[in-house]
Amino acid sequence: MTNIPAIIARMSIACIGAKDSMELISTSLKIMRKNDHFHNPSIHPDSSPRRAFLRSGVLIGTFTGLAGLSLAAGCNEETGEEITPVEDLMREHGVLQRILLIYDWCQLKLVSGEQFPPDTLIKSAQMIRSFVEDYHEMLEEKLLFPRLINANKLVDLVQLIYIQHHAGRVLTDQILQMGNADMQKNTENAQKLAELLSVFTRMYRTHAAREDTVLFPALRKIVSRHEYYAMGEDFEKKEHESFGADGFEKVVEQVADIEKQLGIYDMSAITPAV
Repeated sequence: MTNIPAIIARMSIACIGAKDSMELISTSLKIMRKNDHFHNPSIHPDSSPRRAFLRSGVLIGTFTGLAGLSLAAGCNEETGEEITPVEDLMREHGVLQRILLIYDWCQLKLVSGEQFPPDTLIKSAQMIRSFVEDYHEMLEEKLLFPRLINANKLVDLVQLIYIQHHAGRVLTDQILQMGNADMQKNTENAQKLAELLSVFTRMYRTHAAREDTVLFPALRKIVSRHEYYAMGEDFEKKEHESFGADGFEKVVEQVADIEKQLGIYDMSAITPAV
């Protein structure tokens, strides 16, 4: 650990300047001192989502606070663009909201007993798993939550959101298991699946709205400008690693294809004449 401030100084001075580098080093040392007690080997965490949240949040937060900043904030000389993490997270919430609308449509069909292409629900749940849960939520848990925990900001809300992530994954497992071609032939199964979709959409609409209006705005207040934009670059890099170039755009196209298949893509169809 003794060499970390020196490493940070060498990497950061070239890009963000000596003054900001010294502030970063000072913050890093404070985080290390603050979190020394979390390395006590006598602690035996259990496997509950709450304990896992507290454990991963503080331990990962220590390392992301030291080495996960990219240290190139505001220095994208190739494009000149400033990529913000909140913009990334909120546009990903837009994808989530569109899939929730697909879930709403499928739920109504299941309740009314009307037929619809079962693969549309399966594909939507698979996108929830790959894009929302395995990618978007992992970004939050690894790069956002630890910073809020270490700053002692909104810890109760972060903890609840972490637990909801776990609950969402359980619900997605159940939706994928029940959302097969025979689901519409069995009335009881159709009603159970409709209830799962209802529970999922109710939780995630509240979940995303609270993040957009409370959690994400708090991030800007607890990190420096350089760290904030470096996080955005980290997000963009991970998106490309996970989904390739133009990964977000490809996911949006996949959602649009399902909407078109279900006949819910055309916004003019739901625009009232006033």
